Amino acid sequence: MPSFAANLTMMFTEWDFLDRFAAAADHGFRAVEFLFPYAHAPDAIAERLQASRLELALFNLPPGNWEAGERGLAAIPGRAAEFRAALETALPYAQATGVKRLHLMSGLAARGSDEARAAYVGAIRHACALVAPLGIDILIEPLNGRDMPGYFLNDFEFAAELIASLGLPNLKLQYDIYHRQILHGDVMRSLEALLPVIGHVQTASVPGRHEPGSGELDDFAVFRHLDRIGYRGFVGCEYRPAAGTAPGLSWMERL
Repeated sequence: MPSFAANLTMMFTEWDFLDRFAAAADHGFRAVEFLFPYAHAPDAIAERLQASRLELALFNLPPGNWEAGERGLAAIPGRAAEFRAALETALPYAQATGVKRLHLMSGLAARGSDEARAAYVGAIRHACALVAPLGIDILIEPLNGRDMPGYFLNDFEFAAELIASLGLPNLKLQYDIYHRQILHGDVMRSLEALLPVIGHVQTASVPGRHEPGSGELDDFAVFRHLDRIGYRGFVGCEYRPAAGTAPGLSWMERL
């Protein structure tokens, strides 16, 4: 079975954020991910990882003003300077934690806009060039419009074509099974077809976004398929526990 990473933004929320690292380790995880670490100092995050012997699989670049509804800056025309500043904010966290994957959120913009596409491509090129010397991959993730209305990157084929056209060795696809099933379906075949550009996989049941095994997909068959096709990266557990994190972890007994 794949190596699972607990998403500490959605899981173990019964604990304060910095205490979630130890909680995840105590419940059998050897890796974690989260959306944003920026409310805490880089050294504080690094210390919790080290104390719990956890690997950090992934986190997101700053998204702009999240509370005001912003969901990334990359594809927003006229925001390039802010995007670059946000990237600089993330670098101390990457260096302190040793993370090798950063998720670049596109933001809310019309995908048919030439200006938005140009801004997005420019942001991706800049980010990939900046982090390449650190051995870090930049990941882009298509998100479904039900959960994220108006999100620029809302199509897996478009994402794959963009990765191919840019030809940047450290630009990868963040393949979220939950978003894929809602957007397009065809999870098994698309995982195999897109495997060469996949840098990270995430999972949650569809449609409730709860624990694996509680929705319309056979999540365990998908996990076995990842093994069969040779995926060796992490699978981030980006789900909302239906009735508490610890009780919901019974799905792991089926692995």
